[in-house]
Amino acid sequence: MLGSITPLGERSRGMRWTVTATAFAIGAAAGGSLLGAAAAAAGRPALGGLTSGWALAALAGATGVGLAVDLGLGGMRVPGPRRQVDERWLRRYRGWVYGLGFGFQLGAGVLTIVTTSTVYVTLAAAALSGSIAAGSMVGAVFGIARALTLIPAGRIQTPAAVVAVDGTLRRHEAAARRLALAATGGVLVAALVLAVS
Repeated sequence: MLGSITPLGERSRGMRWTVTATAFAIGAAAGGSLLGAAAAAAGRPALGGLTSGWALAALAGATGVGLAVDLGLGGMRVPGPRRQVDERWLRRYRGWVYGLGFGFQLGAGVLTIVTTSTVYVTLAAAALSGSIAAGSMVGAVFGIARALTLIPAGRIQTPAAVVAVDGTLRRHEAAARRLALAATGGVLVAALVLAVS
């Protein structure tokens, strides 16, 4: 789907890529922010009298489980929906409408296919943040990070460029997975260190 939101694709539909991409970024930030706020609101009663050390320990635990799932230990797989955004929107709506809608769904993280436990670790961080504002900020940062995936598409002006970018993404897929696992491990270590300090 994101391969469809390129300057080339937008021109073919009579849309402007900058408008669609901006709407996508706004939708992703809003989707992430809303989900983060909801997670924080749900987590507040559970936090009760927990100190920040215990909340960080809980985050470390959630991150450890997520890392085990991402590594496939014990045959575990990341749970979540098996749906993607509706590509028919590309033909039905204006660029800013599908940009906003696609961005919202992908920024929220759990409304489309979930490929990494990082989505759930983010929800845990929002839930354990202690405030709706902090949870909303955690979610917004997550959504904005998802929106950044459109940046490589901004250079696509020809069909050959689509193939080239797709090839580049495939070549870097394993490295990106290792980087994501390392980042998740970094969150685990940081949460443990902060929990005991």
